[in-house]
Amino acid sequence: MEPTVFVPTDLYVMLSAVMFVMGAMGVLLRRNAIIIFMSVELMLNSANLALVAFARQWGQVDGQVFVFFVMTVAAAEVAVGLALIVAIFRARKSINIDEMHEMKG
Repeated sequence: MEPTVFVPTDLYVMLSAVMFVMGAMGVLLRRNAIIIFMSVELMLNSANLALVAFARQWGQVDGQVFVFFVMTVAAAEVAVGLALIVAIFRARKSINIDEMHEMKG
């Protein structure tokens, strides 16, 4: 029987923070709609990682249940978001965010 490896919660939280910052930078700096969309998903997954880490630390399942609901909402967001991106690409032949301000009326 192998010994149990214990990873401190601090490392999970630090990884979650790095992932969140990478996602936030992707949202703020990129102009491609798909890259921005993936960055938002990265931010959601970083929050999920932190929730699971804290749930494990405190021995509760509440964080894991909340992660299940966040993943469900994220799946719905992916379906709607990709449908919008495809519709915009078909209409504009581009998914550059700078060109989206012209979509009036």
